Amino acid sequence: MQIDLKITLRDLPHSDALETHIREKAQKLEKFHPHLTSCRVVIEQPHKHQHQGRHFDIHIDLTVPGGELVVNRASHEDVYVALRDAFDAAVRQLEDYARRQRGDIKTHSDTRQ
Repeated sequence: MQIDLKITLRDLPHSDALETHIREKAQKLEKFHPHLTSCRVVIEQPHKHQHQGRHFDIHIDLTVPGGELVVNRASHEDVYVALRDAFDAAVRQLEDYARRQRGDIKTHSDTRQ
């Protein structure tokens, strides 16, 4: 199944290599939740006056049946590192969402007696 993928780059030039990298990362998300319907990725490089290098902010919105998952973080000087961190967070959220949907809830035994 192909997910509906939208990529937006703000305040940085278009890059085919970057877009291909995002498509590969988004395609891998389907194995963590087969019913993923859409993925919106926004990469922005805010114009903040900093003495260090400029950081890339990554925002990922995932639509799954019955909900929407949002990753709104992953700021780093290297866009590929920021993407890796953001997609890792998206995978964790998808796994947690799938567990909740299946009813796999962790139960903790009461150790106080």
